Order: sequence, then structure tokens, then C-alpha cells
Amino acid sequence: MTPNPSRSDTPTDAGSREHRSGFACLVGRPNVGKSTLTNALVGEKVAIMSARPQTTRHTIRGIVHRPDAQLVLVDTPGLHRPRTLLGQRLNDLVAETLAEVDVVAFCLPADQKIGPGDKFIAERLAPLMGGRRATPVVAVVTKADLVDRRRLAEHLMAVDQLARSMDREWSDIVPVSAKDGYQVDELTDVLVSHLPAGPELYPGGELTDEPEQVMVAELVREAALEGVRDELPHSLAVVVDEIVEREGSGDPAKGRPPLLDVRVNLFVERESQKAIVIGRGGSRLREVGTNARRGIEKLLGTRVYLDLHVKVAKDWQRDPKQLQRLGF
Repeated sequence: MTPNPSRSDTPTDAGSREHRSGFACLVGRPNVGKSTLTNALVGEKVAIMSARPQTTRHTIRGIVHRPDAQLVLVDTPGLHRPRTLLGQRLNDLVAETLAEVDVVAFCLPADQKIGPGDKFIAERLAPLMGGRRATPVVAVVTKADLVDRRRLAEHLMAVDQLARSMDREWSDIVPVSAKDGYQVDELTDVLVSHLPAGPELYPGGELTDEPEQVMVAELVREAALEGVRDELPHSLAVVVDEIVEREGSGDPAKGRPPLLDVRVNLFVERESQKAIVIGRGGSRLREVGTNARRGIEKLLGTRVYLDLHVKVAKDWQRDPKQLQRLGF
């Protein structure tokens, strides 16, 4: 995962504080606020957000730059008991990521009691928290703005007890609210404290190392997931076909940026789902295109013509060949 093979564990600053760098992985069951927290920590939108569970399909990396540290955040799909081949592959992706990071942030929402899903994840984190080469695991209580102080205190004690029930201890417990910024900076300090000494891993100014096509696809998925039925998020895949500059569209002398033609395919599993995405007379698909285009133009820094097509790939979540074709 580390892109700089020359990384060392010695300070790179001449000052009194050594520079730290490394990777932090955010884990938790679906829809506990991991993507929102990633964006809050980075200060920019690098991970898509949705009220629907299992929104994240890729490990989006956000980069936090500080004079004394560089923290690379890995936002994973939500860990869950898989019911499809896609679900198993997403869980495998999380397991691979956990094996390569310097610190793990386990997100547990303050407005929900600890349940079977949280215990399922905690049991999988327990082996990381013991032994000679233990990985620090920080319990992050998200959505702290949704509860009062008494309930937050009760939840913090329950989170502490969750680790003790496995004869383990969290490296830290930090309540945060990505919505209003409560203790977001403090969480950054805690995660940085668990990183090894080392140089910058990415050039200053970069906020993510995800390819543009992946980010474009994620923005389209986010727009398509807004306001749809619960069944659709699990069945929607987005693939960017091409991003090309339209010939003769820009005029540098007049300060007119070029126009990019962005062609994107949205895949669903059934014809009924295709109808949901398209909407009556294509109204919903036009709305998806309008909303996604704003984010894509901001991402790419130029004008965009977004061409969306909806296709049916029957039962693609259970088909190994189709999963591979769609990038899973």
C-alpha cells in the first residue's frame, strides 16, 4: 500500500518534532458515517455519501496534510455478513486493507446501540489488537451530535465494555461529529499519534490517489442513489466508458476551458430497476445527470457533457464473470 519504497522510520524534519506518515483504515458496519468522516477529516469530498447502506464499493483514500504529519485515510466498504458473491468480495477487500495499515478506526454510531453487526466486526478486529505486532485500533463514536451527553456517556462505556468482553482494549476511544466538526481535529491528532516516523508519502496538495475515472463513477453512483428504493443500492454498478476532450471545444485565448465528453454506463440487475433509474419519460436520469455533472466539473476543473446509459446485467452480484467485468 505504501507508494514510497524509500520510507524510513527516522525523522525527516530538522525541528524538534519528528514527521509522521502512514495509513489509517476506517471500518464499521454499513451506514455508520465512515465516508462522511473521511470527507470531514480531509476537508474535501473524496468519498461518496448516501443514506443507503453499502454505498462504498472501493477503498477511497483521502490524504490529510499537516506540517508534522501526512495521514492517508482508507475508507472501506462496510463489513457485514455477506449474502452474495459481491458481499463476500467486499469483505475480502476490507480484510486485505486491514493487513496493510498502521492504525484502524472502528466507527460505532452514538445514536444506535451496539448490536450483532458491531460485535461481528469487533471479533474480526480482536486478533489485530493482541500479539507482538499488534495494530492500534481506535474506537470512534460517530454521530455524537445526535444524542445528549448522558446517552453519549452511556454509549462510550458500552463501547469500552465491548473490547473488555473480548479481553482486549481499544488504543483510544474518541467521540466525534463529522456534521458539526466536533472533535474531528482531535481524532486526527489521535490517529497521527499511532503513525510511525516517516516522510511524506504523497505530494503536498493531493487529496486522494484514486484515478479520475473511479471518482467520476462514484459521483454518478451517489447521484443515482438519492431518493430511490432500498433495493437499488445493492444492485447498482457504474462504469466510466471514456473521458475525452471534444475537439475544438476550448479557446485558451478567450479563457474558455475545453469541454469533456464523459460517457458512463449504469448497470442494474432487472428491468424494473432500470425503470426506477430512468424515471417517467427519462426525468430521473436527467436529474441524476444534472446533479452528478456539478461534482464532476468541480473534480475535473472544466466543462463536462455527461452521457449516461442504463443497462441490465442480470444478477451481476452473483456472477463471477460479470463482477470482474464491472471491476469487482
